[in-house]
Amino acid sequence: MSETPQSPFKLNRTRIFLLAMGAVILLIAVSMMMGGLGQYQALRDAANAAKEPTVEQQGQ
Repeated sequence: MSETPQSPFKLNRTRIFLLAMGAVILLIAVSMMMGGLGQYQALRDAANAAKEPTVEQQGQ
């Protein structure tokens, strides 16, 4: 009985783990290129502050 050769692209635990780690690294890289979470929080704070009138606008 001859066994059929297994595909070199068959997923096993190691390959699934490596693919998951690659996806996490890619997600981190994209997040860092976009400014990270700290910059996102600063952007939200600035947007909320822009909704309120400034001191100059209140004095007039």
